[in-house]
Amino acid sequence: MRDTPLSNCERRFLLKAIEEKKRLDGRQTYDYRNIKISLGTDYGCCIVELGRTRVLCQVSCELVPPKDSRPTEGIMFFNLELSPMASPAFEPNRQSELLVMLNRQLERCLRNSKCIDTESLCVVSGEKVWQIRVDVHVLNHDGNLMDAASIAAISALSHFRRPDVAIQGRDITVFSPEERDPIPLSIYHMPICVSFAFFLQGSYLLVDPCEREERVKDGLLVIAMNKHREICSIQSSGGIMLLKDQVLRCSKIASVKVSEITELINKALENDRKIRKEGGKFGFAESMPKERITTLKRDEAPVEMTGVKETANEIVNRTETPTEAVSSPVLVAMGTAQVGEGIVNSWGLDEDEEDEPQTEDTKTGSSDCKYTLYIRSEKKKSLFVCMVQIFCML
Repeated sequence: MRDTPLSNCERRFLLKAIEEKKRLDGRQTYDYRNIKISLGTDYGCCIVELGRTRVLCQVSCELVPPKDSRPTEGIMFFNLELSPMASPAFEPNRQSELLVMLNRQLERCLRNSKCIDTESLCVVSGEKVWQIRVDVHVLNHDGNLMDAASIAAISALSHFRRPDVAIQGRDITVFSPEERDPIPLSIYHMPICVSFAFFLQGSYLLVDPCEREERVKDGLLVIAMNKHREICSIQSSGGIMLLKDQVLRCSKIASVKVSEITELINKALENDRKIRKEGGKFGFAESMPKERITTLKRDEAPVEMTGVKETANEIVNRTETPTEAVSSPVLVAMGTAQVGEGIVNSWGLDEDEEDEPQTEDTKTGSSDCKYTLYIRSEKKKSLFVCMVQIFCML
């Protein structure tokens, strides 16, 4: 199913708002939407909400033979799925261009940046290593999937714990979490993607574009960086030419945003670790607000109300008072009233046609009532209008 395209009016409205440095949700040019990180009950499960964009990430592991070229290193596998539940434009079981691009960017950001010590995943050299599988599922699409997927993936990897193992000869024993505490992964740094959308051939840029802003963009620049200001990957798409100053400005903005997001991830991990240690309740159910109706909940958009009262007074003062005086109503009879001069009711009659009245007096057994019947005929419409007047004689 194809997504509904934007109309020309919507496109012009969005571009005009971007020129005036305004956004649909009231954000500034370099502002991110609200980020919420929820860690699940199991290790390695995480949900990230970036505004209305929601992404679920699940990390799992298993023992597999290593690659022949790298017998002492573990294996990292990334899989991202776009389901029709997230957007009607996504088709199931089909490799779309967007899906392939997101998978490649995620692998380039996390695997090629060497953020995880893969040598620590080796159990027996050349025989058994740990394969870490990262599955990312898009639950709702409202723009900027790459940033949400990278935050969810690195948060889930930091939260994940693999089982402990023991080796006796050629026998490998895998212990359950009840027997031995699971072991966290060795993470050197946290690469996070920051997306920049360019409009009007690179004249304007926005951070964290929403779904409608992505439709009217001319180009996209994605920078993966850690809090140490080390660029892990950079990718430009859209076919626009970017200047060196534009790329440097985007890298400076990305360094600030990555530091804030990294601090938010560390805070969520620390809170989860503290709650688990104290024996409290944790998981997705505890992170949801309770006793609230969330079905019809809408985010309040800030509206600028400065100078509204003065503007309303100016509009009232500019209005002209009506010059025509309305006559007072005339009481004709009880329960009736008339304002102004009435006109003759000419419904069903033509001015050019002459009326041909026919009168017929009919008397019944009682002489108290007299009926006068007027029949008017029309030649063109063949419409007969009958008017009966009843006069009661006292």
